[in-house]
Amino acid sequence: MNPDQFQKNNMYVETPEAFGEGGKNFDDDGRVQRTGTWITASAHIITAVIGSGVLSLAWAIAQMGWVAGPAVLLAFSGITYFTSTLLADCYRTPDPVHGKRNYTYSAVVKSVLGGRKFQLCGLAQYINLVGVTIGYTITASISMVAVKRSNCFHRHGHHVKCFTSNNPFMIFFACIQIVLSQIPNFSKLWWLSIVAAVMSFAYSSIGLGLSFAKVAGGGDPVRTSLTGVQVGVDVTGSEKVWRTFQAIGDIAFAYAYSNVLIEIQDTLKSSPAENKVMKRASLIGIMTTTLFYMLCGCLGYAAFGNDAPGNFLTGFGFYEPFWLIDFANICIAVHLVGAYQVFCQPIFGFVENWSKERWPNSQFVNGEHAVNFPLCGTFCVNFFRVVWRTTYVVITALIAMLFPFFNDFLGLIGSLSFWPLTVYFPIEMYIKQSNMQKFSFTWTWLKILSWVCLIVSIISAAGSIQGLAQDLKKYQPFKAQQ
Repeated sequence: MNPDQFQKNNMYVETPEAFGEGGKNFDDDGRVQRTGTWITASAHIITAVIGSGVLSLAWAIAQMGWVAGPAVLLAFSGITYFTSTLLADCYRTPDPVHGKRNYTYSAVVKSVLGGRKFQLCGLAQYINLVGVTIGYTITASISMVAVKRSNCFHRHGHHVKCFTSNNPFMIFFACIQIVLSQIPNFSKLWWLSIVAAVMSFAYSSIGLGLSFAKVAGGGDPVRTSLTGVQVGVDVTGSEKVWRTFQAIGDIAFAYAYSNVLIEIQDTLKSSPAENKVMKRASLIGIMTTTLFYMLCGCLGYAAFGNDAPGNFLTGFGFYEPFWLIDFANICIAVHLVGAYQVFCQPIFGFVENWSKERWPNSQFVNGEHAVNFPLCGTFCVNFFRVVWRTTYVVITALIAMLFPFFNDFLGLIGSLSFWPLTVYFPIEMYIKQSNMQKFSFTWTWLKILSWVCLIVSIISAAGSIQGLAQDLKKYQPFKAQQ
């Protein structure tokens, strides 16, 4: 979800009527009056949360079983909702109802905590954004490969191996991103975010429908259990532990939306109070996504059992109808074309703004050159932008080629971003803004919650790193995989 998407219509207006009660068309900060409601905010949250993370939930449930799997899913849902309510109270500072507005997550951290914690927040955000763009390159290529293999299976039978390399598809995806990345103001392509959201719902619904059909249709029995994959049958004891940790990271990735919560709240009209409306929207949005996740994860596990693939649309638990599988995977690829840009634009903006401040007189960094493209018109081209953005896309594609492991990468991203962005900063800001007394009951259990989530993030990151290490032992870069 692109923060600019929520603010593209919010512009500063330098008229006296813009402020206070004098201007009915403007809010108290001088920006065009916001019109968002709990309905629009709920829709934004659902769109931001539901994404490629849903594809790994059947595998995650399979690692933990019918008891721990749904319990962990519900736990992350509850924690995410609770911390989102704390974050909603920090949109205005120092007072949650009448204070000064903050327009982005990092602006809230800077306003409330400042200093080194603001720098740590920025570091966590950008690590998360870089990781997501690499993960999306992997996921998009896997989906494109799945389309080719699906057609191969349909023509030659399911017994044929249909070896296919991910690398040409990663290169193809990177080429598309290089072109899209040259657009200086991505808010002009707001339609791409809408298309991406529609694609996200489409492939998630197809996966859900196919799982339901597989369960309802009977067929070969599958093995499920209360504790998930069985030691000595499916995995070794150590594999069970590491996979469980990794599955926790996958679930954390599926609930990551704190980065855009403040931007969503900034679309809400002033009355009733934004923090109250946002809390209601968060409850509805997270309840909806949790229900959807429960259905996808549990139905996927019921359909595939302990052999659930890491990605239940590309793992070939389904073969037919092949055209529907193809359509779902095309939807994933199209969604990730837009999603990649949403997550890389803040990185581009940060580096380019820093470079302009560092070299204000450099023509290479600051110069805009009008270039006429046949049939397309005249566009302004900045040489630094072309070189830097192209280099970034190429590097992320190369890393994706070296580590093309879907579940491990999603788990690692989820582990690294969940604690700092979803738990730590919202709790610390709430404590600071409410002037909470140290060692009071509320202060103590908030700190305990933060430390518990940190430990969970560390062990899930360890599981994902171990999974990456194991996969690398068997992986041969730049060779077609089965």
